[in-house]
Amino acid sequence: MNVFIRDVKILDPQSTHHHKIVNVHIVNGEIKSIDKEEHHADTIIDGQGQLLSRGWFDLQANFNDPGLEHKEDIESGCASAAHGGYTGVATLPNTHPVIQTKSHIEYIKSKSASHITDLYPIAAVTIDTKGEDLTEMLDLNHAGAIAFSDGEHTMWHTDMMLKSLIYLQKIDGLLINQPADQLLNRFGTMNEGVPSTVLRLKGMPALAEHLMIKRDLDLLKYAGGKMHFSNISSKESVRLIKKAKEKGLNVTCDVSIHHLLHTEDDLYSYDSNFKISPPLRNEKDRKALIKGVKNGVIDVIVSAHTPHDEECKKLEFDRADFGLTGLQTMLPGLLSLAGTLTPEEWIEKITTNPRTILKLENSSIEENQVANLTLIDPNKNWMLDDSTNQSKSRNAPLFGTQLTGKVAAVFNQSKFEIFN
Repeated sequence: MNVFIRDVKILDPQSTHHHKIVNVHIVNGEIKSIDKEEHHADTIIDGQGQLLSRGWFDLQANFNDPGLEHKEDIESGCASAAHGGYTGVATLPNTHPVIQTKSHIEYIKSKSASHITDLYPIAAVTIDTKGEDLTEMLDLNHAGAIAFSDGEHTMWHTDMMLKSLIYLQKIDGLLINQPADQLLNRFGTMNEGVPSTVLRLKGMPALAEHLMIKRDLDLLKYAGGKMHFSNISSKESVRLIKKAKEKGLNVTCDVSIHHLLHTEDDLYSYDSNFKISPPLRNEKDRKALIKGVKNGVIDVIVSAHTPHDEECKKLEFDRADFGLTGLQTMLPGLLSLAGTLTPEEWIEKITTNPRTILKLENSSIEENQVANLTLIDPNKNWMLDDSTNQSKSRNAPLFGTQLTGKVAAVFNQSKFEIFN
């Protein structure tokens, strides 16, 4: 591996080269030099007008493997991730069977070993993610589980949540929960508000999220440990987590790119691709989430990549499954927030912060550091269609539209891939 990137702008607030236009020479998976000199290399990339950041990391994605490979498998999921700029992805346990044994962890790690994107399996907290009996979390941690969560299913059982917080302290383990009161959300299809009333669809109140966050924060204060809230979606959730952080609780959270870009008003079209969980909220919530990203209350931005086949999406809105894809369109989505969020405000939310939360090594863009890098072209126009889509699924509102911003290359130690 001998790659030379010429005239590229560094986007890494923690690097001494941040905002500088330099030449970067990568040899055998290591950044050999960062300067203005020319170096001989087997592969030369013209980086003019492009940005080089640390390798991106997604804290939440569904790859559906094993069991639902017709929607996505590890190969197509890793391809989507790489084309989206990701050198690392934490995968949710909601597969068939659920990721809850050492062999399941080993399966994911072995199948992803040859890909440029590293996979970090999140193991289930409770058996079959039903919330009733705990899995063998110590064994799963030893096998390589990066964190513990019931993924798309909220941990509704208060006693199980309490015991998990206590149990995981033995290994300094991270508990991840998507907060939602299941009974309040029962039969719901979108946010409870004016649009749900007009469309005559059962609403899912933001209260369902707030109640669960309050419960979990009380349990965290009582038991200790550390907790991460996944996919927060409302103004009140941001306020509650901000207050908890100010009190010194060990809590972090993430928001999906979809909740930063869209609102419940997008559902007037009855486009089932906008049917996600938690649901898209109103404009006040969206602005509060963006403010939470800017002021650091929200630690991470995730893709919430949830691929579905057409049989699950091309249905009446209330019968369609929740979720949409997001890995490959993360960059265009972030760039479309220009004027609201600067690259400096979102880059650490998809690079440094998720790795820090998971206690993974963070390499910076400095000489003699490991080459874990993402090269992006912010001005490249392209279309997400059947010829460019790497996922097995097409459930994306942006499918068939012109997008601006494309990943040019990814580097992960001795592996690298350049995209057209």
